[in-house]
Amino acid sequence: MRKLTLFTVIFILIAGYIMLAPVYQFYAHRGKVPMLPWGYLTIPTDSPGFSEVKDDRYTQAGKTMIEILESHRQKINSPGISAAVAIDGKLVWRGGSGWADIKANKPVNAQTQFRIGSTSKALTSTLLARLVQKNTLNLDTPLSRFDVSALNPAWDVITPRQLASHMAGIPHYGDNTEWTGLYRFMTINTRYEDVLDAVRLFDDSDMLFAPGEDFSYSSLGTVLLSAVMQQAAQVPYQQLMQTEVLAPLDMQHTHPEPPMGTASESMARFYWREDESHPVVRPWRDVDLSHRLAGGGFISTPSDLVKLGLGFINNEFIRPPVRQQFWTVQTLNNDKPNEQHYAIGWRVPRHDYGEGIAELLTANHGGVSRGSQSWLMVIPEYNMAVAVNINTNTDTFWDFGSVSTELARTFITQRQRTR
Repeated sequence: MRKLTLFTVIFILIAGYIMLAPVYQFYAHRGKVPMLPWGYLTIPTDSPGFSEVKDDRYTQAGKTMIEILESHRQKINSPGISAAVAIDGKLVWRGGSGWADIKANKPVNAQTQFRIGSTSKALTSTLLARLVQKNTLNLDTPLSRFDVSALNPAWDVITPRQLASHMAGIPHYGDNTEWTGLYRFMTINTRYEDVLDAVRLFDDSDMLFAPGEDFSYSSLGTVLLSAVMQQAAQVPYQQLMQTEVLAPLDMQHTHPEPPMGTASESMARFYWREDESHPVVRPWRDVDLSHRLAGGGFISTPSDLVKLGLGFINNEFIRPPVRQQFWTVQTLNNDKPNEQHYAIGWRVPRHDYGEGIAELLTANHGGVSRGSQSWLMVIPEYNMAVAVNINTNTDTFWDFGSVSTELARTFITQRQRTR
């Protein structure tokens, strides 16, 4: 047997590290294997904060909420937290506390951008609504009418409605049976500028069920939807999003996360915690989330997210019949509502805010990403939107998101007192 040269051994070790290190980190961040013991940081106790009141009627509400935000940040041990509130169709307050980057001693401010995870689906839903409104795309046109269906014959009878409501049978990341794609979802270090290239990561995967027969949450279904929208409009998805949603709503701080190593000054650093009961974190490794863009790859600010919320209830931007269609719980082939009562890119429950406030329709979408969480909710009765973001993860999502109820209740109560 030929002896291995030193060069060959070194080459094998380096190649093995390159291939396996991202996989190890993937499982380490999920608590499946031990995290290496270096790189940890303690969240400083002296937390900076900011509070900007845009309407003097809400000065007291702003003072109350910045205190609540700081308390909430400490409770969940997040390095930073940021929030914004719009009511009666305009931004009235934004504030935050803590750190965008601990090591760089950089506090959170109004321009700090966070990964918004699946809140990206609300963005994609808004774009879809605009295309439906313009008759560029019909929610019930089968994918057999589009070139993308050639990638998998089982996709022929799927409709955009089913993709947007998670009833198409498309797998989620971990259910993907295409091994190359599954590996890419673990390494998350490859750039996909064309959403169609991302679709090819799961085009050979098995379906979970026949379209319309069941419900299964799938970000990959939203990625496939973005490729359908791109073909229907004959314009790249990213350009469509810019011209149809981001530019009209003046969302200047919202865009696809840039390639690894090119983060802007405004982008937060994202952190992982082994135990959320302790203020000890470590930075997430660099990742590229372009493979999930439409379903979870955007970055934004709370101020921009409330603009999105207000845009969806602006009758000139989204006409009422279209909005009603998108905020209607979708039904399966048996005419029963899907198990999560999911609409078209939004969840639309009624929520009890207490303290004399009626139970209100609250369209919303949360998001969980690598070292970041996001929450956007829209309350049409008050022409209101609330957004909150952090740069770490909580074990239970609502441990983070619950502060949004206090935000809404505080500002609605203040509005009632000042009218």
